[in-house]
Amino acid sequence: MKTIILLLLSNIFMTFAWYWHLKLKDATLWKVIFISWGIAFFEYCLMIPANRWGYGQFSGAQLKILQEVITLIVFAFFSLFYLKEPITWRYIAAFACILLAVYFMFFK
Repeated sequence: MKTIILLLLSNIFMTFAWYWHLKLKDATLWKVIFISWGIAFFEYCLMIPANRWGYGQFSGAQLKILQEVITLIVFAFFSLFYLKEPITWRYIAAFACILLAVYFMFFK
């Protein structure tokens, strides 16, 4: 559970690091890059322990697929509430395909 919580928190930071600036059309690129790197530092401070502590409980491939699913969940909320973009049926269908990948990764 600790691994999943750390992955969730790290993905919140990374989503902001990658996408927060999309609404700031007037911000200079170098400033956006510098600020994003600062935000991403905290993502790494959470992601590295999550992977180190989770490896053994999960395989490397399972950690990666967990990270991807968490990333999509976090981004869906970010897209909806920060970017104000609607979630369409295509997003839901694509997410369902990713959930199938989780099924194939974790269940024998």
